Parts: sequence; structure tokens; C-alpha cells
Amino acid sequence: MTGVNERPSPHQPVTELADPRFAHIEDAPVAELTRLMNEADTSVPAAVQRELPRISTAIEAITARMSRGGRLIYIGAGTSGRLGVLDASECGPTFDVGPDEVFAIVAGGPSALVSPSEGAEDDAQAGDHAVVEANIGADDAVVGLASSGRTPFVLGAVRRARERGALTVGISCNAGTELSALVECPVEVVVGPEVISGSTRLKAGTAQKLVLNMISTISMVKLGKTYNGLMVDVRPTNEKLRARAARIVSTLTGAPETEATAVLADSAFDVRTAVLRIQLGLDHAAATARLRAANGRLRVALEAGE
Repeated sequence: MTGVNERPSPHQPVTELADPRFAHIEDAPVAELTRLMNEADTSVPAAVQRELPRISTAIEAITARMSRGGRLIYIGAGTSGRLGVLDASECGPTFDVGPDEVFAIVAGGPSALVSPSEGAEDDAQAGDHAVVEANIGADDAVVGLASSGRTPFVLGAVRRARERGALTVGISCNAGTELSALVECPVEVVVGPEVISGSTRLKAGTAQKLVLNMISTISMVKLGKTYNGLMVDVRPTNEKLRARAARIVSTLTGAPETEATAVLADSAFDVRTAVLRIQLGLDHAAATARLRAANGRLRVALEAGE
């Protein structure tokens, strides 16, 4: 058996190694397995922490592209691709960005989200074509996701994206990967062997999700999508989110929730507009004009009224 401390060969990434601690998991009771998996998972945040300087550099570069109108595009296969779709899809209701502003491209297309299409990840040309089809260009930021760091679909996509002038970021869970060599901003969160050797939906998947959380959230914060730690760009498309939006307006203005709810409803459920109307005593037209002049940033719009 390959030991956890052995160096992987060029053809065997560390994510494919076997950890002796988990050699007899089939014989272990459930309580022991939960302890082992939990113990393994605790190593992931530390691995992410080691990459914080490079993650920060990537986020700063992504934010710069998006601030000039560019898009954020995740590209991956298998688990990595599905994690990209998950993170991108949640940006809409949380930060009110359109599906054409933050989105994911997955090897095998949309059907691969529910029906695994493992062979699609080996097609580098398909990755290349996907970038061309999405018309990715110089204002865009492309994040390639591949725990192994060598997935052909992702490599083909990233290579073409960089040729077209896009910012390229690579997130992998091995060191010195092909993906890192191709991109401008490499991030390598080395989490080591998995509980089940090669099952990178486990620690590697968790690591990628943590990094994606940082990328999308911090980028949106820097783009003015939050104010005082509150999601003022929330898209209130259901009762729960409408109630949250009213609480945000009430918290920021000090107005009773009943008043906040009424002004919010009269402001097309736009939290920022409702806050400006209550805080500065503006009508709807004046509030929307002020917000537009502030490029949608509530803090700027409020400070302009001081």
C-alpha cells in the first residue's frame, strides 16, 4: 500500500494516493468512520489558509475585471464543475447578478449536472470550443477548477481563455500542476489523500467550495453588493427573502418593520432604493437616480447625501 508520506509520481497526484489510516474502513463501526472522516475534514481549512495570499491575489484581479463590466466564469468537470455551478447559481438571489454575469461551464453540458459524463473531461478541444462559444474576452475572469490540476477539458478552456485576453485563475488540490502552469493566478490547496483514495468529492471538493465561497463573496463585497455586512442587493423572490429584505431596511434605517415593508414594496423590492428613500427622505425617482449615479453602491449614494 502507498503510504500517506510517500511522494506521488508524475502520473499519480497526491489526491490519488492511499492513506494507511483508512485501509480498513470496511471493518470499522459507523461511529469510528464518522470520527475518521471528521478528523480528515479538519485539515482542509488549514490547507486553504496556506493559500490565502494567492487566493487574495486572484480575488483582487477578478474584482478588477468585473468592475469594468467583465464576467466571472467557472470552468470544470465532474465534482469541480458541479461546485462551480452551485456557487454561480447562488450569486443571483444573493447579490442580484444576472446569469450572464456569473456562470459556470461544465464538461458534458447541463446534463452532466445530474448524469455523470466522465468521458467529457478528457476532451480538451471541447473546453476550447466552450470558451469561444461563450465569447470570453479580455474583460472576463475565468476560474479553472480541477482537483487533479490536469483535466484536459479545463486545460483546453483555460489555455484558450488566456489567449483571448481573459484573466485566468486555476484552483487545484495538488502541487506544481499543469493547470497552475497555464494560468496567471494559480491556487493549489493541497489537502492530501482522501478517506476513499481518489474520491475528490470529499476533502478536495470541500476545499474548492471554501475557495469559491471566498471568490464570489469577496468579489461581490468589493463591487458594492453589501453594506454594513448586509446583502443589500438581495433579490427578494419569495416570502422568506422579502421578509429578510424588510429586516435589512429596518436595520439600516431604524424604521419600524411595517414602514420598511411598505416602502420596500413601493420600491420594486429594491433594498437600496428603500433605504435611500427612508434615510434621506427622497421619493422613488430621486432615490433611483441617486443610486444610478453611485453605480449602484449604497454607501456611495448615502454619503453623497450627507
